[in-house]
This record gives sequence, structure tokens and C-alpha cells, in this order.
Amino acid sequence: MKRIAVLTSGGDAPGMNAAIRAVVRTGVARGWEVRGVRRGYAGLVGGEIVPLGARDVGGILQLGGTILGSARCPEFRTEEGRRRALRALVGQGIEALVVIGGNGSQAGAYELSRMGFPVVGVASTIDNDLAGSEVTIGVDTALNVALESIDRLKTTASSHGRAFLVEVMGRHCGYLALMAGIAGGAEAVAIPEVETDPEALARELRGAYERGKSHALVVVAEGAQLNATRLAEYFHENEKRLGFELRVTILGHVQRGGAPGAYDRLLATRLGAAAVAALARGENGVLVGWVRGGVTTTPLAEVAGRQKALDPELFELAQVLAR
Repeated sequence: MKRIAVLTSGGDAPGMNAAIRAVVRTGVARGWEVRGVRRGYAGLVGGEIVPLGARDVGGILQLGGTILGSARCPEFRTEEGRRRALRALVGQGIEALVVIGGNGSQAGAYELSRMGFPVVGVASTIDNDLAGSEVTIGVDTALNVALESIDRLKTTASSHGRAFLVEVMGRHCGYLALMAGIAGGAEAVAIPEVETDPEALARELRGAYERGKSHALVVVAEGAQLNATRLAEYFHENEKRLGFELRVTILGHVQRGGAPGAYDRLLATRLGAAAVAALARGENGVLVGWVRGGVTTTPLAEVAGRQKALDPELFELAQVLAR
């Protein structure tokens, strides 16, 4: 192995830069040349590939987002688009590719792998819905951002005796909402994996007040059947019957920004270094993730197109703790 490339794809996640840094510096330490692909698969198709040395990744460990950028690329979903990407890699003498990203990114990595090009994926998404890793780069930081917001809102909710809906990201996975709800002491959680009955939710919130609580707070996943906006509309339309309304706070992309915490910096560093180590020992077509307290590799064929299941016992725990 003489030359490898690294790209980031999909939604940015705090810690991606730490992973890029680890790939570059551990690759250079092995005597390899490292190239960076700008704008994800779009840049790969367009041949936007630049040299990266140890000094090029200095000072990025603490930065949020990704210095390489990311962009949507419908063309890469076509066979011709992927062939253009391969030609760009081969044309620059690149022998392997490290892909840092989530579900869609690793699906793309799998397609390149199927075409015979050595690829190793690195698990990175704040949604934490990627099979092959118990926790992914960016999750811890995003969760802490959500938790800080929840703590602040609870102060206001208690002061005014109000009920709040807090919507967090996560696409079609309720992990962030569920964990933020448990850690933030929410009265209820609404997630895609469990159907939400607004009438039952109203009873839960009313019960919180009857038990002497001075506020009520519900954490809602953006992908829930009834998101925060729809739930608020339902409560507004039925305010006279239900007896109260819900204030809405949508955290949105603020959860993906900002500096990564210590956990994400360390996780990203270890997974990035492990991706280079996998290539060095001739292992490719795999995702590098974190399982049972250590770095593991899982075939991309077992990762692509799959969403990691949420532990139903955690949802039951959230319900018990809310009372």
C-alpha cells in the first residue's frame, strides 16, 4: 500500500475531523501518502482530491463539522457515477478509500467495495442508527447538546408551570430522543419505533401535574409518527377538552454543530486509526465500529441498508422513571 484516500459523507457529526486527522497521521506514519476527497461522493465523482499531510490536519481535532465537506450526490447512486468515482481514484494512484459517515455513506462504500475497490468504513452519525457499532462518532456530543437544552427548558417550564415539547434529530431512529429523555428526566418520549397516542400522552402529562410536578416535558424524535409540530397542533385544537397547550422547541441542526466532546474525539481517533490498521493487514470491505468496549470490524454487506434496532427495554425504563 502506497497511497490511500479519505472522505466524509452524509450529515456532519462532531468528531469527523478527529477521524480524518487519525487516518492521515497513522497513514503517514506507515509511509503512505494520503489524499483527501472534498465534498464526499460528489467530490469523488468530480475528482476533487487533494494531498493531506500531517501538518494539513493540525489544529482540527477540536473543530466541529468536517474540513473536507460533504454534499449530496445523486449521480453516485448510478453505476456510471460510481465508475467515474473509481476512475478518479485509480487515476491518482489511490489504492484504498476510507469512508467516514453513516447509513447512506456506508451503502456507497459497499457499492464501491462490490466493484472490487478496497474500502473501509468508519461509523459516524449522530443518529446512532448504523448497524455494526453500538455507538457512532458524534452521538455523545449531540446528546449532550440536547441535554443542555432540555435542562434549560425545564427551568423555564418549572417557573411558569408549563408543558414543553422538545424535538431532537435522529431521522427514523429514536435513539437521541430516548436517551435525552431518560438523562433529562422527561415526562414522556415520542419515538418512531413506538406509536404515539396523543390522548395517552395528554393523560401522562396531566398525571405529572396531579403527582405534584411543576412542569411537564416531552422529548420528541423528528421521525416520530407525530412530530413536535403535529402534536402541538393536536393539543391546540383540543385545548378546551385537554385543558392545556404545549410549547414547542425544535433543536434542529444545532445538535450537529460545535466542538466534539472528549468521548467523540477519542472514539473518532481510535476508529480512524483502526481503519488504517485494517487496510495495512489487508482487510477491507468492512465497517470499523465500537462493540462491547472495543474496536471491531463488520462486513459492509451486513451493514448496508440496515438500521440498528432500538432496545425496547430502554423505552420501558423511560416510562417507569417518568412516574
